[in-house]
Amino acid sequence: MQLRQLGRSTLSVAPLALGGNVFGWSTDEQRSFDVLDAFVDAGLNLIDTADVYSAWVPGNRGGESETIIGKWLKRSGKRDKVLIATKVAKWVEHRGLSPMNIREAVEGSLQRLQTDHIDLYQAHEDDATVPLSETLGAFAKLIEEGKVRVIGASNYGADRFAEALKISSEHRLPRYESLQPEYNLVSRAGYERELEPLIRQENIGVINYYALASGFLSGKYRSDADLAKSKARGGAVKKYLTPQGLKVLAALDEVAAAHKATPSQVALAWQIARPGVTAPIVSATSVAQWEELAGAVQLSLTAQEIASLNDASANY
Repeated sequence: MQLRQLGRSTLSVAPLALGGNVFGWSTDEQRSFDVLDAFVDAGLNLIDTADVYSAWVPGNRGGESETIIGKWLKRSGKRDKVLIATKVAKWVEHRGLSPMNIREAVEGSLQRLQTDHIDLYQAHEDDATVPLSETLGAFAKLIEEGKVRVIGASNYGADRFAEALKISSEHRLPRYESLQPEYNLVSRAGYERELEPLIRQENIGVINYYALASGFLSGKYRSDADLAKSKARGGAVKKYLTPQGLKVLAALDEVAAAHKATPSQVALAWQIARPGVTAPIVSATSVAQWEELAGAVQLSLTAQEIASLNDASANY
């Protein structure tokens, strides 16, 4: 499988990443282990999680996803086969991007992940209360200590991300080598209008989240009645059940039929083919689901098929 360089970093990433947000939420420990094993068996390597996953679940406090991944790493012995990406800033236990908070948060993540280093450590959201130079300086110390290899950011606007890159250059600090925005066929404008020109100009890696729009692009949800199929996801996709959203599904169906593929595979293949995108992030709750999604890596869309998907989703 051809790997892609993440920004200007030393990390080489397969073109599809596994999201750990479901571990400890809609996927229990054993099924999470099974999915992780299948992920590595498929020849892929980037696992994305965060310290806050999955604090929103009743009975959870946060850290559950990292803990499950850490147990799997220890049990499987596959640490050298994967890249671990996690995040700091959103969890109430370690809110924000102050140097002290980053220091405390990374130690907790390393302990839960049962590893001595994090391959990609990301600011989960911007923190305007802390100067960017202080945040980047704190990350620099972690890199110097060998606890972090590369840094990235999530949920940054174009202006703040550009400012962060400028400060890194001016102060000779490590720069954010990746950006994690929301991006998919029904959420295009926010990324394409401002962020995409910047990341392509600066050679930033993109590992976008909500790659399947909470499952809508799988084609599983086509009417209000379908929303009951998933308590975890149903409510999140209701906003896409519009004539425009159904037009996107119809375009996915047409391309999928031509390739004997699924709508999910086509939706992911469209993102993988997008210049500037390194690896869409997608989660799976079972091995069967993961094996279907992984098929997107082998799917090559024609220029005409990409154009038809672009046209169908233009209003997004």
